[in-house]
Amino acid sequence: MSHRPLRLYVDSLFVSPYAMSVFVALREKGLAFETVPLDLEAGQQQAAGYARLSLTQRVPTLEDGEFSLSESSAITEYLDEAYPESRVYPVDPQQRARARQVQAWLRSDLLPIRQERSTLVVFCGQKMPPLSPLAEAAAGKLIGVAQELLMDDPDYLFGTWSIADVDLAVMLNRLILNGDAVPAPLVAYARRQWQRPSVQEWLNQPRPGV
Repeated sequence: MSHRPLRLYVDSLFVSPYAMSVFVALREKGLAFETVPLDLEAGQQQAAGYARLSLTQRVPTLEDGEFSLSESSAITEYLDEAYPESRVYPVDPQQRARARQVQAWLRSDLLPIRQERSTLVVFCGQKMPPLSPLAEAAAGKLIGVAQELLMDDPDYLFGTWSIADVDLAVMLNRLILNGDAVPAPLVAYARRQWQRPSVQEWLNQPRPGV
């Protein structure tokens, strides 16, 4: 397949974990793309031109020639189907479904963690007060599920790396990088994901004013 021009629209502060997920997927696939930052505080995502590209007026949005798509897991699934080289999801259908399950869970559950440990902790080194009882319960659930998922292989969720590993590492690092108690094997797992060159490239993006 001849690669069409790709553009990835992200937040200008580079603190969206969902934009990071797509950015990493594109890098892991070796696809050339242009990164287009949008100032969300200034409302650039609501501009008419962008609203035509993104039905939800959110980031990330991928522009692939005349086609555009929003919502990170939809984008990464599309990329694996449209550009199947260097897959970012497991090849096995059942494992692939479980990877998508992990992604959907991380995006729809654990709200107290996201509220009390924003990605400013993850990407900008901010420190937050101790977790509330509600967030403590969510953290316990996250840790329990992560331990169960990694019981057979402490390195990767599904035997080899997938984009779901990055998404899980982001959620764990909301706690780890704030100094919250997380079991050592999960800390090692998150650190391993953080060392991937594609992840490091996102982490090293400039974040002026943050």
